Amino acid sequence: MNDPRLALAGLLIGVLVGMTGMGGGSLMTPILIVLFNLNPAVAVGTDILHGAVFKSFGAVRHRRLGTVRGRLAGWMFVGSAPMSLVGVWVASYLARTYGDRVDSVQGKVLAVTLIVGGLAFLVKAVMHRSGGVRDLGLLTSRDRLVAVAIGTVGGFVVGLTSVGSGTLFGLAMLFAFPLAARFIVGTDIFHAAALLWVAGFGHLVAGNVDLNAIAWLLLGSIPGVLIGSQVSVNVPERTLRLVLGAALVLSGIKLLDLPHGNLLITVVLSAGLAALAGWGLIRLLGTRRRGAPEPTVDARGQPDAGFVTAPSEADETSDAYLASTPVE
Repeated sequence: MNDPRLALAGLLIGVLVGMTGMGGGSLMTPILIVLFNLNPAVAVGTDILHGAVFKSFGAVRHRRLGTVRGRLAGWMFVGSAPMSLVGVWVASYLARTYGDRVDSVQGKVLAVTLIVGGLAFLVKAVMHRSGGVRDLGLLTSRDRLVAVAIGTVGGFVVGLTSVGSGTLFGLAMLFAFPLAARFIVGTDIFHAAALLWVAGFGHLVAGNVDLNAIAWLLLGSIPGVLIGSQVSVNVPERTLRLVLGAALVLSGIKLLDLPHGNLLITVVLSAGLAALAGWGLIRLLGTRRRGAPEPTVDARGQPDAGFVTAPSEADETSDAYLASTPVE
């Protein structure tokens, strides 16, 4: 596919991933299916191989920043690498056996995964971690077992649908390991890059990749992630995750093609916009209430001694002005 609009889609995804650290596969696959009419199997393979290249840049950066827990990523990779190939094989087998009918089934599976991932984002956005954190430099036997289990389940889902390399693994680490947020993001991206190379190679061999589409996507996604990383400094992470979670849920609803689905999307969007407007109004009122205190006055109507005011040219008869003016 040679469509310059793919570069714009890549830019959008790059900015979102740069700001939130997640959501690339969850959003790119439905974009390729809904907006560019790619076959679901090809959309999945193209998205996975694109993500492998794209997230490798982020992995190198996080490694240099020291926010990657290599042992944890390695144990997750033990489970995710082989199971991602199993997921690719299952997707290819279903396509060969059932032909066009599997596209509908795969689309429904992808839609459900998107909705679950979107709800997971919303949970993560409002979740407050209790207890302390540790850097998880040394893994216990329990840590290694949990990491392999996460990799096994997540790897199969990624190979089958392309969704979850960031969303599902990040959420699983959030619940399973007492890591600081920066280590979750860094380890998640580092592991995702390695996993997507394995799954992407499998899809490439299976013929489920559009290389021209990947080239166009990378033209936008690589600069986009740099822009998003810069923007993320000034935008609240929780707000971004709420927006992204809502987008994932709506994408899943759209792919499910439910009766009155468009009406449901409209209602959800309207409710979300109303909630966002209400939240902004509450924050605005709260900011005004926390503004500078008004000066108090004494019995003579003059500013209280405890409140400092600067003399003005219009008030040359005030006590503060006369006291500060030298007598000639």
